[in-house]
Amino acid sequence: MEESIELQAKIERIIYKPTMCNNLKIVELNELSSALAPGYMRSFILKIGEQSLLSVSKWVGPKRSRTYPYASIYNILCTTYKKVAIIPVIKDEGADGELDYLQWDTVSLLSLLGVYVIPTYYVDAEKSSKRENKITNQKFDESCVKEEIEKILSYQSEPLHWNLEKMNKIYDIAIKALESYGMLSKRLGVELHSKEEVLERIKKLYAKIEKFKELSRKAVRAAQDRETKTTQSKEMLDNNTTKAKLTIENLVGGLYHFTCDEVKIEGNKIYLIEAKNSNSGFPSLSDIKDGLVKMALYTNISELYYNCKNYTPVPTLKLTYAKSPKPILIEKLKTEARINRFQLELVENNRGD
Repeated sequence: MEESIELQAKIERIIYKPTMCNNLKIVELNELSSALAPGYMRSFILKIGEQSLLSVSKWVGPKRSRTYPYASIYNILCTTYKKVAIIPVIKDEGADGELDYLQWDTVSLLSLLGVYVIPTYYVDAEKSSKRENKITNQKFDESCVKEEIEKILSYQSEPLHWNLEKMNKIYDIAIKALESYGMLSKRLGVELHSKEEVLERIKKLYAKIEKFKELSRKAVRAAQDRETKTTQSKEMLDNNTTKAKLTIENLVGGLYHFTCDEVKIEGNKIYLIEAKNSNSGFPSLSDIKDGLVKMALYTNISELYYNCKNYTPVPTLKLTYAKSPKPILIEKLKTEARINRFQLELVENNRGD
């Protein structure tokens, strides 16, 4: 099996009909504080006044892995309201925890999906009862979020323009986040990551948007390199498939870097396979929705190239399982695949892992 291959693609627009969205709760603006609190649902409809409605995806961290933020993005794709993602610019869990930063490519992807990004920061938290230098239950700056929501309601341009404006101001937001963490560290008596280290990273990442894009893309490419060189046992790659780096370009030249779990070339077709796997049951609904967001992208690829040759993309969602789910879930997945024209591949794991 090849180590990996590199693919280039183009997308002109996104047309996708999600069918498995959650029934989103309607939250009044005066209830926003509760909705932003840790543990509250990650996607909801925000009602402002009598007529204004927004579809909101709340991220619990800026990183795209670990917390399945794309599942909450999927849940707001089926609405007709303006779509908003509230994302922390930095999340420092303390010296004994993780330190994550918002990447440019995350914002680019959400721009492509028509989502307005509200980059924000945390102003409150609790000390972990399990680790000495770790914080938990972090809370957003509600006033900052409200102010941005009001601006989005009257904003007339596309999400791409809004998001570019926000990225141009990202350094200032990051500094506010750093200052807030400094106060939390003193109040809670918790050691966070080195202020100098974080500040240096902020300066490199956020000093200006072009540098931000460049360094973020390098980080994503490095992650791609690590992923394509590592085959986890649960991934069950077929003998005739390989991983691939996929770079998608949109009409305005935005670049989106992804790692395809598996690709398979047959004649003039390339199967772009997003694989979700479970060795004990069936992939979780959040995991599946994460994969469906990838289908929203792959099904809209207008051109796909490998070694300068044009291929026909065949988007495929592959679910590997040890225990069959309820038939109704399979039927819903088949319906979504049929409506949006991607292939659904169900593979039973008989290895007994």
